[in-house]
Amino acid sequence: MYVAVKGGEAAIDNAHRLLAEVRRGDPAVPELTVAQIREQMALLVDRVMAEGSLNDPDLAALALKQARGDVVEAVFLVRAFRTTLPRFGASVPLDTGAMALRRRVSATFKDLPGGQVLGPTFDYTHRLVDFALAGDGDPEAAAEAEPREDAASTPRVTDLLGRDGLIEPSPQDDGTPLPDITREPVDYPCDRATRLQALARGDEGFILALGYSTQRGYGRTHPFVGEIRVGTVEVEFVPEELGVPVPLGTVQVTECQMVNQFKGSRVVPPQFTRGYGLVFGQSERKAMAMALVDRALRAGELGEPLASPAQDQEFVLAHCDSLQATGFVEHLKLPHYVDFQAELELVRRLRTEFEAGREAAE
Repeated sequence: MYVAVKGGEAAIDNAHRLLAEVRRGDPAVPELTVAQIREQMALLVDRVMAEGSLNDPDLAALALKQARGDVVEAVFLVRAFRTTLPRFGASVPLDTGAMALRRRVSATFKDLPGGQVLGPTFDYTHRLVDFALAGDGDPEAAAEAEPREDAASTPRVTDLLGRDGLIEPSPQDDGTPLPDITREPVDYPCDRATRLQALARGDEGFILALGYSTQRGYGRTHPFVGEIRVGTVEVEFVPEELGVPVPLGTVQVTECQMVNQFKGSRVVPPQFTRGYGLVFGQSERKAMAMALVDRALRAGELGEPLASPAQDQEFVLAHCDSLQATGFVEHLKLPHYVDFQAELELVRRLRTEFEAGREAAE
């Protein structure tokens, strides 16, 4: 990299030591532990896991500590570690309908089988700084909710709409091998499975901005949150020697089903269409934004005009990855002496020609 930096390797080694020193901060302040980051910065840990595409809270917390809280750098560390892991195969698709719910809300129906479950959320806070958090002490224990009679049955809102044919059918697994963007480069145009993979590990801020743009008229969407689910689901794997699913454990995920209008066509009656988002951890904002962009990217298949950035799959997918984006931006810090000297010489020559032309005109 910095081959021309004065001091060479010794300077780089010293830069690493200096980084470790500033990472630690004031030695008089107790050092953060990985467990503290994992438990008390859970939403940040969830974001690193989602964009790092690796479900490991301890590793994500360690990466955040090493990166001094820089999310993109932490994601880089997690992705790099991910490449060293052995791969045994693909799990069975998650059954989010059987999710052990921690939170479940719908903006389309007030009364649902199983009920609305607010769970832990900022939605109803006043956004006032709580200075009591600067001290010590445990929070007040949450009240136990009375269980509803139908709490064991929590069908998806889209399933309820589907019974009456009011929403497009859910995509069915036809046995076609799914693409893996971590092993195969994206080739445009690409299918929805590829797009969803890229969006799931895309930068939350970028996906959020694009999702917002679709609501402001740059994507022709008028969305309703059919349902947001946060909870744990069981992961199953089918070993070749057994041929039956074997449970591996559970992971926490956030799922968003966005319901959008569709006027229909000559062969399809008017009905609602879907936008879908699924990410690791409790990442509601990311799941919602992902669902908005997913629906916008389906404009072509639904016969809608392509006129906005969020509807252009190459624009979205080629720029949503935080590592690709930061790599191209931060490479500008590397030496470009030869390139700049060439540009400098060109500008000097053009200025000489300009001055000569102006003197001749005078």
